[in-house]
Amino acid sequence: MSGAPERVGVLFVCYANMCRSPLAEGVMRALATTRGVIDRLHIDSAGTDAIEGCAPHPNSCEIAAAHGIALTGEGRQLRRHDLSSFDHVVVMDRRNYDKIARLSGSAFGELEGFRARLRTLRSIANPKARGAALDIPDPIGSGPARYAEIYELIAEGCTALLDEIAG
Repeated sequence: MSGAPERVGVLFVCYANMCRSPLAEGVMRALATTRGVIDRLHIDSAGTDAIEGCAPHPNSCEIAAAHGIALTGEGRQLRRHDLSSFDHVVVMDRRNYDKIARLSGSAFGELEGFRARLRTLRSIANPKARGAALDIPDPIGSGPARYAEIYELIAEGCTALLDEIAG
């Protein structure tokens, strides 16, 4: 055994894994790299209703690139097993949070090894947030200005999460 500490798993989740969650994954990777803690983290993204293999949305790629971040990877569907494999499942909105909360419930049988802490990204940045203030709106069908807005919300949440995880 190497004696190396286990990496902390962070999974970002939105609806289609095209706009918000790949952007959050990219932002978190960039922040963790800058802080020198990327080797302590396992960062991924998924969608509650994703189409496997879809590339990140061009507008998400564009806003990421404007901040020096390259989005990589392909869309993937959230799997129930992810709730046992990741320490943090960070959701972009209440609708997807509710879907995941139902998925993790006992109605589907006992989830062996369940360890994920399920939260919305905005609740991490602002623990007093309630209602719509918990959501990072889905920008699909919007222009660059909306993607710039969600980038700022995501960066704020990822910074707070990284502060929490890495100290």
